[in-house]
Amino acid sequence: MRVKRYIVDTMPDAMLKIRTDLGSDAVILSTKELKTGGFLGMFQKKKIEVIAAVEKEQVQEAPKAQPEPVVTAATPVPKKAVPDAYRKSSQAFAESMRQALAADQPAAVSSAPAAVSPLPEEEPFVPEVDRARLQHVQALAATVASPLSDPADQMSEQRLFEELRQMKQMMADLTRDKERAELPEPLHNLMNQLKSQGIEQPLLDQWMDRIVEQSANLESMTASEAKLAAKAQIEQFTDSRIGGGIAAETRIVYIAGPTGVGKTTTIAKLAAEQLFKYKRKVGFITSDTYRISAVEQLRTYASILGVPLEVAQSPGDLQRALQRLSECDLILMDTAGRNYRNELLVSELQSLLAPLEQSETYLVLALTSKTEDMRTITDHFSKYPLDKVIFTKADETGSYGALFNLLQDHPLRLSYMTNGQNVPDDLLMPSPDFLANLLLGEILP
Repeated sequence: MRVKRYIVDTMPDAMLKIRTDLGSDAVILSTKELKTGGFLGMFQKKKIEVIAAVEKEQVQEAPKAQPEPVVTAATPVPKKAVPDAYRKSSQAFAESMRQALAADQPAAVSSAPAAVSPLPEEEPFVPEVDRARLQHVQALAATVASPLSDPADQMSEQRLFEELRQMKQMMADLTRDKERAELPEPLHNLMNQLKSQGIEQPLLDQWMDRIVEQSANLESMTASEAKLAAKAQIEQFTDSRIGGGIAAETRIVYIAGPTGVGKTTTIAKLAAEQLFKYKRKVGFITSDTYRISAVEQLRTYASILGVPLEVAQSPGDLQRALQRLSECDLILMDTAGRNYRNELLVSELQSLLAPLEQSETYLVLALTSKTEDMRTITDHFSKYPLDKVIFTKADETGSYGALFNLLQDHPLRLSYMTNGQNVPDDLLMPSPDFLANLLLGEILP
């Protein structure tokens, strides 16, 4: 027996070489995909290793049969990363081969089991070598005809495209860094300060590009001028993202958010603001019956402020509570804090949050959270939908970049910030000037 090993790009190449070297009676023993070349694990080329053999004595002993048409089933290899155009052309070629086989040999095997022509009742004698080759061709044809529906294949393509995107972003960052190296020192210091605050690169690049475009003389820019230019960009960014306080026509305010961000304390601060500053009659509703003493905590605040409190555990309870508080100018509803990673628990709140024409839904987030966590929380709670956002615990961090990153990614308006646990004092209504000075380190919250 003569055995040869081939490294090829596609199966048609392998079939051609095998037929040339070993003849038409050769048998393909095995095929395997290989990865060659590449850089840092990326851009590797995929090849096919084909092992073929021919046994001359067995072929000579076999009776002569009518010559078979040469079957060169094309398979789109590498299938996991091949472009759509190449895959479609390979499928078209395979289809034409199947039609040719069906016309010439009714018993030949096509690419799919449904298209296999029925064998006669008395199966003719086929040498074992040819039978094995026929079975292998059948498998190859089925592979060619199958669409790229394997989830593993799709995941491989997605990973490849993600690697290409990362490589493209890396090259863009290198080019941008080279351009930034020519900037004056005050702008470099400003960039480092904003990075230390947690501002992500896309937003930082947007601000820096505008500063460069609007600056008349970069070479002579001072540190104070750089800060003034950055402050102007930050104020312009936040100006359209400030939502103000609770609107005068609002009747119901829903407060939602994850566990531990201070929703109940924030509700007490909002109630005190509305009572003492705007002279509105306020009522409380709480559905937070999961946390130990949560109802008692809000009941204590209600007693101190002199406002009524209702407890609602179901949509029916909520409707009855709203009717009992119908004389209130404003109703603040506290919801149970939920693990934002558990979508089922988060979805439970949807039955209690029924946005009306005169209602607002607030999402409460802690500034001590990471940007990615804030994004995930907002994505999960956005099904309500959300109107405004309140950031708590401003006094417990010195990094405020996550606030700006979230406002860049989501259509939320910033309404309030809290900087302590004192009721009703530690409640802020930020302005663009306040936020710019906070980010640039000019003031403390």
